[in-house]
Amino acid sequence: MYTITTATTNDVETIRQLAEDTWWPTYSPILEDEQIRFMLDLIYSSKGIEKQIANNEQTFLLLKEGDKPVAFAGYSIYDGAEAAYKLHKLYCLPETQGKGYGRVLIDTVSRIAANAGAKSLYLNVNRHNNALAFYEKMGFGIAREEDIAIGPYWMNDYIMQKPLIP
Repeated sequence: MYTITTATTNDVETIRQLAEDTWWPTYSPILEDEQIRFMLDLIYSSKGIEKQIANNEQTFLLLKEGDKPVAFAGYSIYDGAEAAYKLHKLYCLPETQGKGYGRVLIDTVSRIAANAGAKSLYLNVNRHNNALAFYEKMGFGIAREEDIAIGPYWMNDYIMQKPLIP
C-alpha cells in the first residue's frame, strides 16, 4: 500500500536522504564519485530544496510505502515550451524499483499537467542512464540532445517529451 503527498518544507531532509540513497546506485556506473557528490551538494542542498518548495519553483511529490518514504518526483511548468510541464526529478529507492512507483509518479504528474492544460511533459535523462528504456516505455520519446555544464562537470542528456492527453 502506498500514498502520495505533496511535500512541504518539513520534508526537505526526507527528500535529501532519498536523493543520497538513490543517486549513488543510479549514477556510480556512469559518473565519477566526485561529480555525484558535487551535484548532490548543489542540487539537493537543504536551502535549495526549501527555496524551491517555498517559492513554488518546483512541486515535490513524496511516495510512501506504509509510512516509509521510498520515492519522490519534482515538477514544474516548463518555461522552455508552450503549454508544457517538466519532470525535474524522479527517484525510487533501489529496493522498490520494479514495484511500479515510478510509473505511478509519472502518471500522477502527467494527470496534474494535463488537467492544467499542458500538452506535453518533458524531462532530461543522462544519455547513459538505464532509466532511458523505462521512460520510453512510459511514452516519452527523445526530442533532442543537450549538454549542460554543472560546475566543472558536464551532463550529457537527452531531452525527452511525452504528449499528454486531457
